[in-house]
Amino acid sequence: MKDKIDYISINKKSWNKKTEIHVDSDFYDNDNFIKGKSSLNEIELNLLGDVKGKLILHLQCHFGQDTISLNRLGAKTVGIDLSDKAIEAAKELTIKTNSDVNFICCNIYDLPQYLNQKFDIVYTSYGTIGWLPDMDKWAKIISQFLKTTGKFIFVEFHPVVWMFNDNFDKIGYNYFNTGSIIETLDGTYADKNALINQEYVMWNHPISEVVNSLINNNLEINDLDEFDYSPYNCFSGTVEITPNKFRIKHLENKIPMVYSIVATKK
Repeated sequence: MKDKIDYISINKKSWNKKTEIHVDSDFYDNDNFIKGKSSLNEIELNLLGDVKGKLILHLQCHFGQDTISLNRLGAKTVGIDLSDKAIEAAKELTIKTNSDVNFICCNIYDLPQYLNQKFDIVYTSYGTIGWLPDMDKWAKIISQFLKTTGKFIFVEFHPVVWMFNDNFDKIGYNYFNTGSIIETLDGTYADKNALINQEYVMWNHPISEVVNSLINNNLEINDLDEFDYSPYNCFSGTVEITPNKFRIKHLENKIPMVYSIVATKK
């Protein structure tokens, strides 16, 4: 791997800081979540279908809202995240919601050292793969933990979005993966005025890189879709076009903001 920077330590520190803000943020609305509100959106719910009785592995689960929401729908779920603060919060949330969920704190690439199980579904969504340098290693993990004919359900922000600067008024980044992007940010997407300053390391991954990594690791692509909105109001200059559907106001519906993939383990 050409990137020598210790991205794991840097990003773990960043996500530990963010978790402290996110747990109490209006963005995540933990109070209503604890009372029974689901954190899952229309896009992934349509792709997941009926999950009752399914074994689901949730990669990069943050502090576990989606993992618990899947459990509430009848699935047996395991959530994985790099941040120890996020996993601590997830375990606390499990108790508060009386959920039957297992959480593991580890770097996703190290997961085989912590877990030996096959799943009906591997799920990951929204702002996950940008923290990973190697899509082939990522796809290997997905393939390894899926049962034969098991499904990979993936929803992610579109790589076109990551080409823009924060104000979406010029192209600031390469669509293609040209190596690590190292930046420092004030605030967080869940609270842009939060008094935190964090360094982080990310990578841009074009759709071709993602799809080919899955194909090369024994996964058959069943569905690939793109959406001209985000279900989260986490970008600058947005407008809510219908409830829980946001676009960059001056770009209207001209760019894709989210894409999804469904793949089957062969």
